[in-house]
Amino acid sequence: MTQTIIIGLAVFIVVLTVLSVYGVIPALRIVPDNTNFHFMDFRRFSFPISAVLTIIAITLYFVHGLNFGIDFRGGMLLEIQEKSGPADIAKLRTQLGSLGLGDVQLQQFGGPSNVLIRIAEQPGGDAAQQAAIQKVRSSLGEGIEYRRVEVVGPRVSGELLAFGTVGLMLAIVGILIYLWFRFEWQFALGAMVANVHDIVLTIGFMSVTQIDFDLTSIAALLTILGYSLNDTVVIYDRIRELLRRYKKMPMEDLLNASINSTLSRSIITHVTVTLALLALLLFGGKAIHSFTATMMFGVVLVGTYTSIFIAAPMLIYLGVGATRHGEDKPTKP
Repeated sequence: MTQTIIIGLAVFIVVLTVLSVYGVIPALRIVPDNTNFHFMDFRRFSFPISAVLTIIAITLYFVHGLNFGIDFRGGMLLEIQEKSGPADIAKLRTQLGSLGLGDVQLQQFGGPSNVLIRIAEQPGGDAAQQAAIQKVRSSLGEGIEYRRVEVVGPRVSGELLAFGTVGLMLAIVGILIYLWFRFEWQFALGAMVANVHDIVLTIGFMSVTQIDFDLTSIAALLTILGYSLNDTVVIYDRIRELLRRYKKMPMEDLLNASINSTLSRSIITHVTVTLALLALLLFGGKAIHSFTATMMFGVVLVGTYTSIFIAAPMLIYLGVGATRHGEDKPTKP
């Protein structure tokens, strides 16, 4: 039922777009041209709320922790191929789930008969890991070809976590340097604060929900950084353009005008991304559940809010536009 609704909605949007392009119906305007919503008035609420949520997220990380997946806890990795034809993931999941081995993840890759199996580390050292592998072999029977069998120890998983964290930090620093050269240091600092805010709240969400934190989660966090940065840069670029044009306009009004002028683009982008992520979340299966759930929260809920209510008003407190002088340039007709 849900799948039918999403497909029907997608078809409706495509048909509506085609009819609009060919002039059958008037051009669709999601946001009227004269929109003048006062976003900056909410900064007195958005900053305290974000500060409180950030403190809660950091506290949850240290108190409640994250549900580290096999990539970061260690465990067993088996790459198998079904000899008789396409693999039945549901059947394999039921078989392995009945063995009492804890967290077991299955992912189809390469072809319909290839399956990657991840099993959580078993207590009892190397002997326990080998015993678990034998259990899996006995349960799956002779119709399976084992193409790879590996045991990921705590040292390797710890290195993966460290490299993932370093990669995330380098991405944030790279964003800071890029924006410093493209705009000014105030813009770079505002975007970095917004990006860190996104990452911290997303990690807090993962701590509350206890969804698996694995390598795909690192990929999701990096994607959230890129998406949030893209949305922020669009608004910042309009702010820079209006700063050059209007020398006497109050900074609050200028920021409101910048956000309102990019609001239509932001809404269209967020709706399309939400539809794609919703489809992945509902029908993508367990293998990418943690990735899509993290993306839904980080992109749809946090990234959209941050670009408008954190990144933009941050420029007021950093003194952007305070030293402008001259006359406003005439607006083009």
